[in-house]
Amino acid sequence: MSVPDDVFELAERLARRERRSRSDVYSAALRDYVARRTPDDVTEAVDRVVAAVEGDADRFVTATARKTLASTEW
Repeated sequence: MSVPDDVFELAERLARRERRSRSDVYSAALRDYVARRTPDDVTEAVDRVVAAVEGDADRFVTATARKTLASTEW
């Protein structure tokens, strides 16, 4: 894998600061990147948030949130 020098230096500093291996930093970054672009994962994350706040929200807020989510293209 080829990484631009500036990104490499930033990753090196992060790895040193967090006392992690370079491989661990790159793996975590790639894992995060892929997770953010996997539609099912995004939908599941939104569903978890909605479920967590649903008990505190009134019916109007819940209905509006569901309508907004249903009409939004992911």
